[in-house]
Amino acid sequence: MDIEQEELQFLGFIGIIKESFKIVYSWRKIFSQITLALILPLTFVFLAHIEFSDFIFFKILRNEEKLDRTRTGTPSYEKLTDAISSEWIVFWLLKVAYFTFLLVFSLLSTSAVVYAVACVYTAKPVTFRRVLSVVPKVWKRLMVTFIWIFIIVFCYNVIVIAVFFLVVFSIGNTKFGIVLLLFLLIIYLIGFIYLSVVWHLASVVSVLEDMYGIQAMVKSKNLIKGKTGVAVAIFLVLNVCFFVIQMAFENLVVLGFSLSGPSRFLLAIVFFLLLFKLILFGLVIQTVIYFVCKSYHHENIDKSSLSDHLEVYLGEYMPLKSKDVQMEQLQV
Repeated sequence: MDIEQEELQFLGFIGIIKESFKIVYSWRKIFSQITLALILPLTFVFLAHIEFSDFIFFKILRNEEKLDRTRTGTPSYEKLTDAISSEWIVFWLLKVAYFTFLLVFSLLSTSAVVYAVACVYTAKPVTFRRVLSVVPKVWKRLMVTFIWIFIIVFCYNVIVIAVFFLVVFSIGNTKFGIVLLLFLLIIYLIGFIYLSVVWHLASVVSVLEDMYGIQAMVKSKNLIKGKTGVAVAIFLVLNVCFFVIQMAFENLVVLGFSLSGPSRFLLAIVFFLLLFKLILFGLVIQTVIYFVCKSYHHENIDKSSLSDHLEVYLGEYMPLKSKDVQMEQLQV
């Protein structure tokens, strides 16, 4: 990064995005290699999953419609029943394989990009071989953090659903009840977005600091104080872009029966390119936000200590110790 550490705190929405683009462009070789090895497969599987899932699901729906028109007890009825059962098994096996692959490659991609940006920050030369040597040792820490956020989000959703049911059964379908449900929905969305921002920043903490899991979540929550608005705005924009690409791909490519085959193929390539670029820049941006938050809280990162720990390639991965990465508070 060309910006001095103390100046990072002044970066806003546009500044963070510009700095992220500058990092990717200046170090395009290493980020291109990371993209080819990790992000491209992740993108391909994500889009292919939409294609195959919709194909199997609509096939199940068509068979169920035929089943409704078929007399029970006939050979045709039994054949359709067996076919639907088999298709549901294939559908759920596909989901399990997809989510497993998605989780593993998401963690690997996050580890690689965060590590690469940290190397850029320390002005140390970074090669693709070095990144690959460290990533397998780092992603396990990210897995622990992911499990914790999954548990927290699961409990959060259970509590919200319970509250929604309580409101519905106690107040019923009244104007006040509808207004209250809309209010609770807004509160739920705000809380969910906040948890998402904390999770993304906790992923960076898990890679660069000597804490992970619930400790990384707490650290992340403390870091975004004062920069919550900027962080939420950026992640909202990224998620909206992701949602638009996903919906456009599904409606124009997967379900775009009015379009010709070549047109759908060209659109699939366009959405593929857009999505993998969005994933790459999203991972770089969340790492830049981490350094911006550190600067905002006047936590002086010791670049030499960070560099030393990033250079540990033999033996177990050694994240920064608290005394090095937690940093000393600068007097303002």
